[in-house]
Amino acid sequence: MAVQVHRRKGAVVAGALAGSLALGLLAVCGCAGRGPGGGPVGDAAHGRGSSQVRQVREAAGPAADPARALAAVRHAPTALARAGGARVRTSMETVSGGTRLTIRGRGVYDFARPVGRLTVMLPEGAAGRAGHRPITEVFAPGALYMKNRGAGVPAGKWVRLDTGALADGDLLTSGATDPLAAAELLGGAREVAYAGEERIDGVRVAHYWGTVDLSRAAQAAPERDRAALAAAAKGFSSGTVGFDAYLDEQGRPRVLRYRFGMAEAAAAGGAGRRPAMTAAAPAAVVPSGASAAPAASVASAGERVAAARPSGLPSPMTVVSTVELFSFGLRPDIALPAPAEIYAGTVASPQK
Repeated sequence: MAVQVHRRKGAVVAGALAGSLALGLLAVCGCAGRGPGGGPVGDAAHGRGSSQVRQVREAAGPAADPARALAAVRHAPTALARAGGARVRTSMETVSGGTRLTIRGRGVYDFARPVGRLTVMLPEGAAGRAGHRPITEVFAPGALYMKNRGAGVPAGKWVRLDTGALADGDLLTSGATDPLAAAELLGGAREVAYAGEERIDGVRVAHYWGTVDLSRAAQAAPERDRAALAAAAKGFSSGTVGFDAYLDEQGRPRVLRYRFGMAEAAAAGGAGRRPAMTAAAPAAVVPSGASAAPAASVASAGERVAAARPSGLPSPMTVVSTVELFSFGLRPDIALPAPAEIYAGTVASPQK
């Protein structure tokens, strides 16, 4: 079910989707520029974006009131939790120089528990000898479980990562932003502008854009998720991330899109080093289970991008992460891997 967004009342439609798989060599610097479709994402109301916002406000009346827009966006995480479960699609597009990687995922999420499961497909040429092999991911408070991820992991075994220990807190690490984390980031929304009414797959939605203050998002999040959001606030150099949010009439997010600007931190020969990351995302209370595999041992799309460039030199990178939600009301049956199914050894990079 493809997302089809139609323009109404002069709203600008964000068009690009986004991605990356494990940051590895990346230093995230928080981006607040123009949105994927030409509209502002981030510190948005400048230049043509400011004019568009004014036009939409004049046409929309009370719906475009900045205070109402801010309240609607900040309420989205609560509305999503009340919705229970939903089907999810994710897409990340990473662009570095002339190299482009797109990682797509789909699955289900129970926002009441909360726990989710995605099947993530690596782009051609980014999955090593395994080819276009799908990765199964299970999201739980404080933990990310990955199957078919990393060389040297026995068949049928899972890798468990402590999201609070990841350099980015799993905002981009798994190749799919945790849908719950994507919603909870909106608790720190600021400078929100109403961009007009649109439709996604026939559903009427209100389009908002603005920036997320990561420190405020950490404060507004449930206690289980504050640690990694606080790490994100410290990690991003700007402390903010630009977003587009499309909310339905119940206030539930239908599409969430975040844009990140990055700079590769490692020069040639640094592929094995973990940089001083400036990114992070939600973490939570770690569930009981087997010990986690070392986060630094998981291979990254950043490493793959660098390896794909003949020069091996650093270059600017853009990542746009999109989460799509639909079929609300599901009660998905998602089981966490049993301790005996979790591999606790070292995970080798597919490049080595």
